[in-house]
Amino acid sequence: MSETQYYATGKRKTAVARVILRPGKGKFMINGRTIDEFFGGDTAKVVPYDALDLVEARDKYDVTVNVRGGGPRGQASAIRHGIARALLLADPERRAALKKAGFLTRDARKKERKKYGQPGARKRFQYSKR
Repeated sequence: MSETQYYATGKRKTAVARVILRPGKGKFMINGRTIDEFFGGDTAKVVPYDALDLVEARDKYDVTVNVRGGGPRGQASAIRHGIARALLLADPERRAALKKAGFLTRDARKKERKKYGQPGARKRFQYSKR
């Protein structure tokens, strides 16, 4: 028996989340753990639910996520991005609402690399004429 499922990838900074959405009762698993176990007491717990809450589908899908890289906030945003893209595959009618909320846009901001001859990416050593 082939169960209907929707697969999508979400990214943010260096975090990459592979999301599988299946029709169900709202079970949320991240790397084999529940969302409460995975994020602990962090406020990042609410971010992954944003896309599901927007289309009122929190109790309609079981979410399975495999996420790597980045920190808790980046991972949470990557999960939200992946869920939004999977919801779009499930029902293309949701595109307008998800796009307006900005959940389909890949946030491409990353940390700028440190340059040689400087202490940081932009910071310069103090100039001294003598």
